[in-house]
Amino acid sequence: MQRSTPGSRAAGITTGPIFRHVDKSGQVQLGRLSAWGFVKMLKERLAAAGFDPEEFSGHSLRAGFVTSALKSGADVFKAADQGRWKRLETVRGYDRRAKLFDKHAGGDFL
Repeated sequence: MQRSTPGSRAAGITTGPIFRHVDKSGQVQLGRLSAWGFVKMLKERLAAAGFDPEEFSGHSLRAGFVTSALKSGADVFKAADQGRWKRLETVRGYDRRAKLFDKHAGGDFL
């Protein structure tokens, strides 16, 4: 069951996916936005904001989510459920808190 959101109402979307493909002429299509389409859009927006899009991917958002959630005290099991990770080792790989001291200036004596 799809829930109605302010964005879907403003766009006139009453059924089907909310995030949809937009063709080159700007026409919103009926099909859902693909993973590739999302990453392409993400990189375009990052470039427009002055970031190097090659430094980011869809996984950057997943890592940002789990890192922020865990830093804020979220339950690791709930974060894993939200990210659809079955193994906690996978969650650990996305958690960027552990990498804060990688290549740190004081790394030789920490």
